[in-house]
Amino acid sequence: MNAYCDSSVLHLQLLLLLGDRLKSLRKSLGLSAVEMASGVGISRATLRAVEAGDPRVSMCSYLRVISALGIAGDLALLADGVTRPATSNTTAARTNRDAPLARIVVSVDTTRHRIQDLRSLALHEEAVRRVRADPALIQQAQAVLQKWLDAGDQRSASLWVEWKDILEHRKWRKALGRTHRAQELRQASPMTAVMPPEVRKRILQEVRELKEGVVLEIAGRARQ
Repeated sequence: MNAYCDSSVLHLQLLLLLGDRLKSLRKSLGLSAVEMASGVGISRATLRAVEAGDPRVSMCSYLRVISALGIAGDLALLADGVTRPATSNTTAARTNRDAPLARIVVSVDTTRHRIQDLRSLALHEEAVRRVRADPALIQQAQAVLQKWLDAGDQRSASLWVEWKDILEHRKWRKALGRTHRAQELRQASPMTAVMPPEVRKRILQEVRELKEGVVLEIAGRARQ
């Protein structure tokens, strides 16, 4: 297992796990997606994004769903601090910091398709981030895509035509979702053209670390 590191893949996996938990809780309460979305005042599309762990959804939307599901107390612990200052006559007060309260291991389902999809999603999240920061990079992806289209391979033709529209109109959500179609689009994607080799290598390494398990510590508050 690996100690916690500032991993973009870890952050993505935590959001995916949160989305899965929120969806599972909604279903356990017998609430349909329509009922939940209407009850918290968001669209069904936004609810789908929340339950998919989409990082582009506002914190406010996540909070509305979390509150409606009755788990706002979990978040309150984080917002208010998981420990209280120790009184002056306790052992904790005489130490520099409290011992960790818990160690949590975050990992990913090691079945092949789950690992592949996490890797693909992480690579595309980073590629889209780079394209948004430097729109000129889209031309690289479009050049690769046009080369594929000119080759006339019919097996992926419909996906490449869809990618042409995604690139032209910046419809990134179509390729960053957790739907089967989004997975297919990522498998036939030209976006790797905008990814520097060292960045791709880093992301692949972070995915391998998640397969082993990444340890997060819930630490006590340091004494001031």
